[in-house]
Amino acid sequence: MPSNDAHDEYAESATEPPVADPDVLVLRKGTHGTPVEQYVDAIRDRLPEHTVALARTPAAEREAIKSASFVTGMTLDEELLESAEKLETFACAYAGTGHLPLDELEARGVTVTNASGVHGPNIGEHVLGAILRFTRRFHVGNRRQRRREWRHYKAYELQGSTVTVVGLGAIGQAVCERLEPFGVKTIGVRYSPEKGGPTDEVISFEGEAFQDALARTDYLVLACPLTETTRGLIDREALTTLDPEAVLINIARGPVVDTDALVSALRGGRIRGASLDVTDPEPLPEDHPLWTFDNVQITPHNAGHTPQYYDRLADIVAENVERLSNENGEDKSGPELVNQVRP
Repeated sequence: MPSNDAHDEYAESATEPPVADPDVLVLRKGTHGTPVEQYVDAIRDRLPEHTVALARTPAAEREAIKSASFVTGMTLDEELLESAEKLETFACAYAGTGHLPLDELEARGVTVTNASGVHGPNIGEHVLGAILRFTRRFHVGNRRQRRREWRHYKAYELQGSTVTVVGLGAIGQAVCERLEPFGVKTIGVRYSPEKGGPTDEVISFEGEAFQDALARTDYLVLACPLTETTRGLIDREALTTLDPEAVLINIARGPVVDTDALVSALRGGRIRGASLDVTDPEPLPEDHPLWTFDNVQITPHNAGHTPQYYDRLADIVAENVERLSNENGEDKSGPELVNQVRP
């Protein structure tokens, strides 16, 4: 928890006078319970020669965005976008951009970047922790500790296992990097398998290759975006194809997994367990059966939390501001930005 002094400091910053035509405008919504002022401070540390302003109220956002050309924040709704008269770049502070009015941003010629890569280390560690938890069955040991029960139980060994990672973006790659020392075989699943990846095999989402991979999988890690292809990807058929000793780990999005099919598989002993950082529905209702399984680990969409979040975001923003500042104007399309997703 931040100290009281820190809270006082951030409270005072909320009353900062608005900066006219700032080089970077930060919108007021924070994330992970961390004050957005920390994000502002991190950007200012990296861009001492630039003005960085925080819009701390809805009214301040509407006013400040009128003249801002570079804006960063967690979200940008259509109503606020209507006030943006000079917006050229929006640096989304999330890796996903599906919640943004992308068509309207594109129509206005606004370049959009995201926070891809920010979560690689922490989510990679989260996945590795979940795999080791089920491998050494720490959850069983924890139950016996609570009962003060000194009784041995069987465990597994990660070495020699097959781990299938669905999605080889920044997070999927971070997972693979952390698995490398453990002597496992890895299978990567991506839209364009011809691009290869940091796994022993790379296959596509479609065809028999994916089903064959499931049949050989001991740990199935979902690290893919939610798309038409991945929605319901792990359905009843996929869960039946998995070995009954396999473990499912979902740090992607809840709807990638058919929840009813997963509950059925758990009840029928057709899967060893699951680690779910995301669920469908989300938040998971208090009376949902997934809460009741001893072999299910549930975390509240928490894998993305890291004390380094704003620092890594600020690195991306600062680099892109510098690239735009150094633009010579000869290329009308502007410089390529880090994590550029649109146009």
